[in-house]
Amino acid sequence: MTKQSHDHNFKNLFIDFPKETLEWFFPQAQQNWGDVRKVEFVRQEPKKRKLSEQSLALDMPILFFFENQQLLLWLVEFQEDKAKFSIYKLLHYTTDLMEAHPHALVIPIVLFTDRTKWRKDVVRKLQTKLNDRLFLHFEYMFFKLFDFNARDYYNINNPVVKILLPKMNYKKDERIEVIRQAYSGLFQLASRMLFDKYVDFIDVYAEVSEEEQESLYHEIIQHKETAMLAQYIREKGMQQGMQQGMQQGMQQGIIQNTKENIIEALELRFGKISSEIIDKINQINDPAKLKELHKKAIQIKEIDSFGFIC
Repeated sequence: MTKQSHDHNFKNLFIDFPKETLEWFFPQAQQNWGDVRKVEFVRQEPKKRKLSEQSLALDMPILFFFENQQLLLWLVEFQEDKAKFSIYKLLHYTTDLMEAHPHALVIPIVLFTDRTKWRKDVVRKLQTKLNDRLFLHFEYMFFKLFDFNARDYYNINNPVVKILLPKMNYKKDERIEVIRQAYSGLFQLASRMLFDKYVDFIDVYAEVSEEEQESLYHEIIQHKETAMLAQYIREKGMQQGMQQGMQQGMQQGIIQNTKENIIEALELRFGKISSEIIDKINQINDPAKLKELHKKAIQIKEIDSFGFIC
């Protein structure tokens, strides 16, 4: 996954979790109209006013059907760079959807995802008025992820919230914990297939470094509440390795697991072994060499010879 496909990545997120996204950003919908019975994804290119016009692509129009037959057409636009946002284009998108779906309530929402403080705000509404007569009023629901404090959402059981935690605000020394919370929360709330898909999303948008991946893995194995996740990572690593996101952590899990197996094999055969041999085993990080040492640990006849093999 790459940042260049930013819009596509966020579209996938909302396609995979439409009800959960609606629940977080617009909880009034369910309160007013009951449960969502059906979800449809609307064509993403509005009609042109002239054939010479450049094609316009809607970011995410979703049609929700509620239990009492009311409809909500929800338009979500994603913005990593606020300088590219235009309220006039959003108004254009919105009126096109209103014309195409006259029986639906169209709610435009803009989600700003950049992790920066703004010196200047974006335009929030448009209005044309003469004396007491209002000719036009347009506004949208505004969400800036950096305005949310990540710590406040650790206990929110929503996979979309967990995935977006690293895009929220947090102190520098909270970074590893925020990403761990994102991993573990997603693991608990999503299917394994969607976990594998969106753990990569988390890594890309949190810009997790190789050093942080190792720290994250150790944080995960040290917390009781993430024991199942640690086991899943270890097993996943043994089978095939993770695609990108937690590859380093999985490799470390495989290496550590092999070291433990070597020490366990030696102690089962020869009793407690010296700290010198344990230190030598722990200094080896080559998976192939560790695999060979595991075989030797089972085959050797004297423990003293093992130190030389290391």
